[in-house]
Amino acid sequence: MKTALITGTSKGIGLETALTFGRAGYKVFATMHNPEAASDFKQKIKNESLDITISKMDVDSDASVKKCMDDILQKHGSIDVLVNNAGIERHGSIEEMSMDDFQSVMNTNYLGVLRCTKALLPHMRKNKNGCIINVASISGHIANSPLGAYAASKFALEAISEALAQEVKTFNIRVAIVEPGIINTEMAADISVNGNSIYPHSKRQAGLFKAALKTPTPPSLVAVKILEISDSKTWKLRHPVGPDAEPFMAWRASLTDEQWVDWNAASDEDWYKSVEQDFGLNAR
Repeated sequence: MKTALITGTSKGIGLETALTFGRAGYKVFATMHNPEAASDFKQKIKNESLDITISKMDVDSDASVKKCMDDILQKHGSIDVLVNNAGIERHGSIEEMSMDDFQSVMNTNYLGVLRCTKALLPHMRKNKNGCIINVASISGHIANSPLGAYAASKFALEAISEALAQEVKTFNIRVAIVEPGIINTEMAADISVNGNSIYPHSKRQAGLFKAALKTPTPPSLVAVKILEISDSKTWKLRHPVGPDAEPFMAWRASLTDEQWVDWNAASDEDWYKSVEQDFGLNAR
């Protein structure tokens, strides 16, 4: 039986991925910050008789990651698949966001992935087998306000994943980056308006996300892609997911950097008109 360790499984993409792997016959170690609050998840595991074990792990903490990983490896020997999914989002203008928020996002979304990866790599390397799947975002290619801090963490994750793939291929360890677009999760729904901001971008993005979520893409779609990567033996590095992921990245790539800056710096009226014209979304 193949084993998978998945981080950030309390909700959203992580929860759906744990269930999807469990239903596919994997032995799953589902980690999260607060297992006590996972009563619905535990009930689903029981109802479907899935081989899923929920463990407490805070990816922000070296000690917590080490303790959880050591416990699992001592009991079960090895992990075949690591899905680094745990992530947080903080949004706001660069001037107005606190340094604590910047540090929190980078600590979870980037350093958290490194902590988990480094904990398992020696075992995967020794076994000459493994698959590491990092859940990034189209924000790992597209930086715009008010998601600057989040984009920075995902750009960093893209870069370190690409470097890691080069290092571990000779040990038969596959690395894949999953890049969801706008997915119907609490994180996406929480892109809210900062009414006190001197910058207009928070209000604009809140409207854009709200309009996009009127035709929602479920997190289960991302979970199915992650399972597909695990099972397929593919060495493909990047995997955009969702109907808007590839089109939006292609649209950004079609613009010069200066055009991109100008688009985001446009007046409200011009920006809203452009979104309606280019994407068919009323973000007002």
